[in-house]
Amino acid sequence: MNKPFLIIQLRPERAVADNELEAIVRYGELGSSEFVRIRAERDGPPVFDLDDYAAIIVGGSPYDISKPASSKSDAQRKVETAFMRLLDRVVERDFPFLGACSGSGLLGRHCGARISGRYAEPVGGTDVELTDAGTGDALLTGFPRRFRVLLGHKEACDDVPPRATLLVTSRACPVQMFRVGDNVYATQFHPEADTSGFALRIDVYKDHGYFRPETADELKHRIAGEDTPFARRILSRFVARYR
Repeated sequence: MNKPFLIIQLRPERAVADNELEAIVRYGELGSSEFVRIRAERDGPPVFDLDDYAAIIVGGSPYDISKPASSKSDAQRKVETAFMRLLDRVVERDFPFLGACSGSGLLGRHCGARISGRYAEPVGGTDVELTDAGTGDALLTGFPRRFRVLLGHKEACDDVPPRATLLVTSRACPVQMFRVGDNVYATQFHPEADTSGFALRIDVYKDHGYFRPETADELKHRIAGEDTPFARRILSRFVARYR
């Protein structure tokens, strides 16, 4: 029997967490017995043996990693501390890992990158571009040089993390996807995203500083026509590679 994938979530809002999980499972093409879910912000820091799992997938969160520790909640501080310990093991073993958005920030910070609001991007769709290294990566081979993604973030890596390989970039946010070693990946965009899921996030997070609350309906209208099949293919290829 194949080992399951471990999906770690960091979203306190149940509706968004449930929708994110559903999207990861659907677009990752995971069967009902192929994954284990942990909601780290609710259940506390996860404690587990890497050998029990095929790979780890980490979703996004409303947490701002770059803000001062004194202004973070106890739950956020505990989650971040636990993730630094987890990433010690993941990076040391080159264990299969895919972190999206907050997962990218956590991995980037662990590797020594500065995280700040310098390359924040508004909620919506945007074009990103493969680097030369990206064209030869197992998750990205055969992709068009430019493809569409959904994103929205208040912070990102200022530079490519030390020892990391930049795979996808853009003018507005240079570090869009990187790899550490051969198997540890992070995306600043959301490979699991679709328009219905992003519309839900716009409603739930309209008072979290991503955009002016009065523009929520405009943002939902703007993303209605977006389609990001290549971004979602990253997720399905990750699952297929490590299943």
